[in-house]
Amino acid sequence: MDDIVRLALLKWPNVPACYGWLGLDARGNWFMRDERTQALGPFAGGGAASKGSMLKHDKLIDFIGRNYQSDDRGQWFFQNGPQCVYVELEATPLIWRVDQDLSVQDHCGRSASVQRCLLDELGRVYLDTSIGIGLVHSLDMGYVADAVEQGLWLPQEVRSAELPTRFNYVPSPLLLQKQ
Repeated sequence: MDDIVRLALLKWPNVPACYGWLGLDARGNWFMRDERTQALGPFAGGGAASKGSMLKHDKLIDFIGRNYQSDDRGQWFFQNGPQCVYVELEATPLIWRVDQDLSVQDHCGRSASVQRCLLDELGRVYLDTSIGIGLVHSLDMGYVADAVEQGLWLPQEVRSAELPTRFNYVPSPLLLQKQ
């Protein structure tokens, strides 16, 4: 977490949390979702119109990445100064990029070591790593196939609906807040 964020938390400890305004898609892109966009449907499964506007400003994306974490309930959030901005997930809290040497980095640029490779009923591949669970970016499936062929990663079957409970993450903090 950035020092400026830590200081803001100390100065303003009781700022209300924000729900529904930020989303992470299955390719590791961040989306801002205003009230109109949120009214069009949920971030995951609601269609392109309900995703919102994809963030493209590199410094903002880096700032979000440095301050992206989860709470005790498995809700992922971006600590924006004193305000906790909960993130709507299209797939998983982390999106993995795999390099030719089979090293992995999440969508925020953090490296990890692979502990397990999982394959769901739709053929999507997830990596359980030293820093958490995530979906493999679709562009990197060739490298995953190489790791499997070399016997380095042995995919275990998993049902996608079981992932949030099994790996303790909340796909939609907004929905949880409404319950």
